[in-house]
Amino acid sequence: MCNLVPFGFFQMLSLKILNSKQAKEIASIISGHWGAWLSRDYAFLLNSKNKISIVSRDIGAVNLDMLRVNSVGLYFGELFDGELRLSIEGSQIIGPLAAKNIVEITGDEMGSWLRGDDLQKICEDCSGFVILKSKGDFLGCGRYSRGIIKNFVPKTRRIRNSS
Repeated sequence: MCNLVPFGFFQMLSLKILNSKQAKEIASIISGHWGAWLSRDYAFLLNSKNKISIVSRDIGAVNLDMLRVNSVGLYFGELFDGELRLSIEGSQIIGPLAAKNIVEITGDEMGSWLRGDDLQKICEDCSGFVILKSKGDFLGCGRYSRGIIKNFVPKTRRIRNSS
């Protein structure tokens, strides 16, 4: 990290920059669960609620002391007991690289998913958190268990029924 970033800056935002060993653990979770390899051009930040943001390593060249900043990076996902639940944007980054735990859904299922509904879907080779995909679009991450994919789309990002 470049010296331009003030030492206490990330503490003010209650973010911890993950060191290379911790970043490798995140990469290991991603490769083990989705079979995807993420470029090393990124750095990971972790907040006190185990939420992970992803940033370009070039952030070290920015003098953040001169800016009013409320957050840094893109919300990537959340850690749960050694598992990673990807955000919608996280699924869009990992999805094209993933080789497993991808669930293809129909247009009708996509509508239900985006309204916040859980999906009933059999996925033979899936376990834990899965990435949902419809016609080449990655829609987020849900937890697969016994034929049901639990929805984690935030209420603020759901499509509301028009009446």
